[in-house]
Amino acid sequence: MSKVAIIGSCITRDLWPIRGEVAQLLYVSRTSLPSLFSGPVKGVRAAAEPPTPLGRHQHRAMVADLEKTALAELVAFRPTHLIFDFIDERFDLLSLGGAIATHSWELEVSGYLSQRAFARARSVPRLTDACHRLWSRGAAETAAFVRATPLKDAQLILHSARWAERCRDERGRLKPMPTVEILPGRAERIADHNRLLAAYEAEFTALMPPMAKVEAPDQRLGDAGHQWGLSPFHYVPAYYEEIWRQLQALGVERGVSGRDGGPSVRAA
Repeated sequence: MSKVAIIGSCITRDLWPIRGEVAQLLYVSRTSLPSLFSGPVKGVRAAAEPPTPLGRHQHRAMVADLEKTALAELVAFRPTHLIFDFIDERFDLLSLGGAIATHSWELEVSGYLSQRAFARARSVPRLTDACHRLWSRGAAETAAFVRATPLKDAQLILHSARWAERCRDERGRLKPMPTVEILPGRAERIADHNRLLAAYEAEFTALMPPMAKVEAPDQRLGDAGHQWGLSPFHYVPAYYEEIWRQLQALGVERGVSGRDGGPSVRAA
């Protein structure tokens, strides 16, 4: 039975249903490579229950990014397949002394930013040279970590993706993607982020041990009927079908734990 770990986003996670906490798949999200390898944010007080409007998974993922627990989870999980996708590498970073955190939507709305731990946080905008330098260091640390841990025995997979420039509306008509906001009130240019993703993927591939690549560029269309709503990275069903076909060819299995035969998911 394959055991799959994801360092990435919903474009990969959505290939599996979510059924409770059975650990057939480990999902690390709402992070960035420099944040993943940073020291923990000192002084953060994690809430016992998710603050409104966050769900449990969203809160766990955000806290894992702050407390830096994902790497130990990944090694202990010993995946047969480790999939990377960089769609969550769209958020700005926060520099907090010796720590880096991901300024995700979840962190923005959680109320955590009012804690004293963030009083002197400095923003590092995603599309700046400073952020790219931090990311390059994180990519090199990722490659070294994989080589030095049991992760080296996993099948490494890069899920190559881009922000969709077009979408299908509720009536199936093709339209340009509407204005995109990563955080409320901050419009983003799709072309800028797609150039960044291309650069990240090229740099990462050069640093890492050999990786397989799955991609479906002809199916990168946003879907107004997607379960999570319209977004440049919430694709039409044909996209997921093609990516799943490619993953099956690499030995990824759905597992047996959900009523529909799909594996359950837990978050690091």
